[in-house]
Amino acid sequence: MDVLFVKYLSRRILSAVLLIVLVITINFFIIHLAPGDPATIMTGLENPSPQIIEALKRKYGLDKPLVVQYLKYMTNLLRGDLGFSYVYDQPSWKLIGPRIFPTLSITVTASILAFALGTYLAVLASRLRRKFGDLFLSLISYILYAMPSFWLGLILILVFASKLKWFPTSGMFDMRASYEGFRKVLDYLHHLFLPVFTLLLIQLPVFYRVTRASIVQNLREDYVTVLSAVGISNDRLFKKYVMKNSIIPAVTIFGITLGFSITGAALIEIVFAWPGMGRLLLDAVFRRDYQLLLSIYFLMAVFISVAMIVTDIVIAILDPRVRLL
Repeated sequence: MDVLFVKYLSRRILSAVLLIVLVITINFFIIHLAPGDPATIMTGLENPSPQIIEALKRKYGLDKPLVVQYLKYMTNLLRGDLGFSYVYDQPSWKLIGPRIFPTLSITVTASILAFALGTYLAVLASRLRRKFGDLFLSLISYILYAMPSFWLGLILILVFASKLKWFPTSGMFDMRASYEGFRKVLDYLHHLFLPVFTLLLIQLPVFYRVTRASIVQNLREDYVTVLSAVGISNDRLFKKYVMKNSIIPAVTIFGITLGFSITGAALIEIVFAWPGMGRLLLDAVFRRDYQLLLSIYFLMAVFISVAMIVTDIVIAILDPRVRLL
């Protein structure tokens, strides 16, 4: 491992740590300064008495100054304590832990498939530039990009679940059946298909458009003309030089997409009744569950930072010039 790469990686890790601290701090104060009182919501009453509200605030430390609450939260976070959910009356990690895998299973799967398929279609379209195939793929990508994710999910449910009966309408398992072993895995994959397919169709145009534009731009570069002039075949030139440079923007977008996947696609999870992080995040926002909300944002910041570090490493391998930046 060369010195430039080590320095490059060290800078990326340091910036990621600073980013996490900054995100935690900004989110903490924004959430606490936003309108709404969790103590009032926790009572479940329309007009709770001031005594009940004050008792709840004392119980959860909400009566202390904001700076004191922040320092206590950061101290607990350094100990590995993500906080305590006011609404669910249990540690935040117990609520978040079981929902991470369901969310990652749909978001990561959809991102990988969208990256692979979008890149392949972009290469195909670049070879058919300004022909019918290229125009058709571009039209489809524009249409898919303009579709709201929740609307597309509902349409797929109506067609493939309600009409054709090929897939279930919602949930992660068939609750009426007690499958075990491999049959349970098949049931899970059966329920997984429509949410993943919806996210795939939503993300596909982004990878397609970015990769295609990058390929077209690289084909116009001077080095392509020079290498063609010295007798390198078009196939070798495209695979070894053009494609390697063109894939970098798509890799960057892939890393960003993976980074945000921890929060899930909230609307998709609601449409398909998928028990993931997105639904939990929305519930925490609506109920002013500060500690749970901060825990989700913290994990989101960590996941994004890790994903971006991995992305930077991949880009540095593909293009060693970025190590000098």
